[in-house]
Amino acid sequence: MTASSSNTAYVRDDEAPKLPPPPNMVGVQGWVLKNLFSSIGSSIVTVLFGSFLLWMIWSVLDFAFLRAAWTGANRDACLAENMGACWPMVTAKLPQWIYGFYPIDQRWRVNLCFVAGAALLIPMLMPSAPYKLWNILLLLIVFPLLTLLLLTGGNFNFNLLSYVSVISLLLLAAAAVPLAAFGIEEGIARNRLGLALAGAAIVVWLLSFLTGPVPLGSSMSMMPMLIVLLLLASAVISIMASRDGGNSAISGWAIVLGGILLAMLLLDFDFGLIPVETPQWGGLTVTLVVSITGIVASLPIGIVLALGRRSQMPIVRMLSVTYIEFIRGVPLITVLFMSSVMLPLFLPPGTNFDKLLRALIGVAMFSSAYMAEVVRGGLQAIPKGQYEGAMALGLSYGQMMSKIVLPQALKVSIPNIVGNFISLFKDTTLILIIGLFDLLGILQTGLRDANWATASSAPTGYFTVALMYWVFCFGMSRYSIYTERRLNTGHRR
Repeated sequence: MTASSSNTAYVRDDEAPKLPPPPNMVGVQGWVLKNLFSSIGSSIVTVLFGSFLLWMIWSVLDFAFLRAAWTGANRDACLAENMGACWPMVTAKLPQWIYGFYPIDQRWRVNLCFVAGAALLIPMLMPSAPYKLWNILLLLIVFPLLTLLLLTGGNFNFNLLSYVSVISLLLLAAAAVPLAAFGIEEGIARNRLGLALAGAAIVVWLLSFLTGPVPLGSSMSMMPMLIVLLLLASAVISIMASRDGGNSAISGWAIVLGGILLAMLLLDFDFGLIPVETPQWGGLTVTLVVSITGIVASLPIGIVLALGRRSQMPIVRMLSVTYIEFIRGVPLITVLFMSSVMLPLFLPPGTNFDKLLRALIGVAMFSSAYMAEVVRGGLQAIPKGQYEGAMALGLSYGQMMSKIVLPQALKVSIPNIVGNFISLFKDTTLILIIGLFDLLGILQTGLRDANWATASSAPTGYFTVALMYWVFCFGMSRYSIYTERRLNTGHRR
């Protein structure tokens, strides 16, 4: 071998063969070693929690299946020693847990509400489903009206003052259209007469509650007629003053006014349904009514409060902060007591709200305050450059918030928003303290039945109700995760 050849380095002409990974690093064995037994501490924690989990699973299976009673007509089927779950009791009591004390021959109305709600909600949750706008209108407008008609029976018998009150408030909003369209100074300049008439209508409207209507026949009075005339004149002047702008706001006001009046007429019509008072409601029906109403009402009100808390107008900011901090400073039980006991004290004499309606108002007030802070956190997470870019484009405040800021803020806040929804769904159990029997309340009432008084009845009932709550809460959490992933537009390297 020459000197030159002995000094020549070896260079591989082809790639080295790729060897398979070690067997203990792939598959189930690799995942277990990496995630459960990667260190001594991890192994100890895995063994402890694994043992506890196995003990829990075995206890549940033993109670719910192995030692359970499956058939029977009364408590005798569940009196054996060391008896597990008493499923005959669940079979007998399940209709009551769902419908409460709703008349048995009228429960088809509740079932129809469940079917209609599911038929509208499922396509709403599917991003690829068509006709989203119609779906939203049916779900948020038609479905609540249908539910109210079916559950109560309709035939509310509104008097003339009820229609006048609604028309007064809505036409008063129409008088403020120029203020929203052109600003305060220019709006007042364009609509001085309309605002003056609206102010006079407010005075007359308040006097109608203090002095009572002045009779002018069997079903009419001068006071409501004067309110209607004043506010109609105010609305006409508002529309005339806003004919150069604010047409969309006027159209929206007209749609809202017509829709509410149509809803009142439908609720006032006698469809031949048997009236069912809210004290006869109960169980899952009341839980869903309270929770869905609170969820639907809390999000828009919370957004408005969050924007009001960040407003540059001192009065708006002060009112929003006061409301949020006051509501968040007291427990939900106190709010429910206030809405059930104290709210009627602030109403005109003779005015009374249904107890369920008062609970709905209290739950919506409470949840909206917490939702406001969740939305405010999302707003603070948006970089300042987003606001500056929107203003540089010449967008108005409403356009900037609706098209740029709020979509990003709500996307960031999805986990906290859904967390609030789940907490609200579980907090509905507190309405039992004001005499409304939700799902948990109707269960506790049914456990007093001597026909099913056994040692295993209460554990079985609470176990079943816990599963029902878990199904709803777990469904909301999983859909939240799905929505987060679908809206995740962040850039990954």
